Amino acid sequence: MSSSALSSPNPLRLYLTACSGIVPAKQRQSALPRLTHAGFALENQHSLDRVYQRFAGTDAERLSDLHKLLDQPQWPQLIMAARGGYGAMRLLPKLDLARLGARLKESRSLLIGYSDFCAIQLALLAQTGAGSFAGPMLGDFGSASPSGYAINEFIAGISTPQRSLRIAGAQPQARGEGIFWGGNLSVISSLAGTPYLPDIKGGLLFLEDVGEQPYRVERMLQQLYLAGVLSKQKAIFLGDFSMQRHVDVYDPHYNFDAVVAELRRISDVPVFTGLPFGHIANKTTMPLGFPARFQGDGDGVTLQFLDSPTVDVSGVQIPALMAEHAV
Repeated sequence: MSSSALSSPNPLRLYLTACSGIVPAKQRQSALPRLTHAGFALENQHSLDRVYQRFAGTDAERLSDLHKLLDQPQWPQLIMAARGGYGAMRLLPKLDLARLGARLKESRSLLIGYSDFCAIQLALLAQTGAGSFAGPMLGDFGSASPSGYAINEFIAGISTPQRSLRIAGAQPQARGEGIFWGGNLSVISSLAGTPYLPDIKGGLLFLEDVGEQPYRVERMLQQLYLAGVLSKQKAIFLGDFSMQRHVDVYDPHYNFDAVVAELRRISDVPVFTGLPFGHIANKTTMPLGFPARFQGDGDGVTLQFLDSPTVDVSGVQIPALMAEHAV
């Protein structure tokens, strides 16, 4: 399918998939009408109601969300994860990654999510070279007061070719180009040594996490270092780690700055901080698995995403996405 096929009549088709944890009722009740009134045609909504143990359905049910797409002659423009949590990794051995990746590249549909869902995104990249998008999930649209920054970044991220992102603050002076990839540090470290972690050489690796003490973050980074992942990268970009809420019990001075210093030492590549992405309200939306270039000038760093698919959002009512109370 050509890239022009993405510009289909409104509303935009948005297919929902719940591959991980249970989707809270309050998030569903706010997000679904908000997205509908904004101009999205929602598909596979029933997946949000499933409950099995801690998961949004049995493994077979959660697998079916993505496998059902294979029977569709024309894929929706957007495929969005409902939430993170845990459970996506359990699906990897049975996912038809070859067919899913081929259809994703052919359709140029945008597969969007983060957190636990990046296990599937990374597996597709590793096995088929298919890229996706690191961005908000259904739960992010279910907030009582959605982030205006996140909404605007989402719209810009999925619709703007060659988009640039500026990160202000003291940064290394360096420049380069490579495949921009990554995701949740806990998930990435758990995929190390498996066929589902991409082997990216000269890449731009981005990382985020939540709920981990500084030493645990460093331990996972050390694992990636020992596995040879870090030394292959051209640069590393750190998103949000919610470190303001976590203090090392044994050494309160061992903080995120200490972790970053150790990462710079062991990786020996430029490490940039402050990427607005992670388990935060004010998150950006970024292509994952596509080429990008960076330029750090000391006062900040600019990322430019070079060759990723986009969709026509001219029919999306952005104010409806920001409404404090969905109609």
